[in-house]
Amino acid sequence: MKKKLASVLGAVALAAGAVATLAPTASAADGCWQDGNRHWCHNVAGAPVYGTIGNNHLYPDPGRVVGYMNSNPSWFYCKMDGQDWVGGPHPTRWLMTVADNGRLGFMKDTDIYSETDPVRDC
Repeated sequence: MKKKLASVLGAVALAAGAVATLAPTASAADGCWQDGNRHWCHNVAGAPVYGTIGNNHLYPDPGRVVGYMNSNPSWFYCKMDGQDWVGGPHPTRWLMTVADNGRLGFMKDTDIYSETDPVRDC
């Protein structure tokens, strides 16, 4: 019985390791690419786009979702560091974009698979 349980647990551990290895990460992905004033990046389809604080369109409001980004890849205007914590390789980075519903906002860097360093600063 113990050998069978050890066998099953070993198989589960191997499967979990394989899934973790296959999951994309921003650090392992290709960089975003530029097309005119837009930068195109691979992102999580269905990721939320957050509104801005007040009428100053330069600061993301992490408490207000204004739309979703169902497309992938998607385009971004610029990136901002030093904003609310999102984690990942760029823990305070947000990227300005327009949600699929046409609302201006920001996506968290952790919702973007491509390396976002090539995106220009806001």
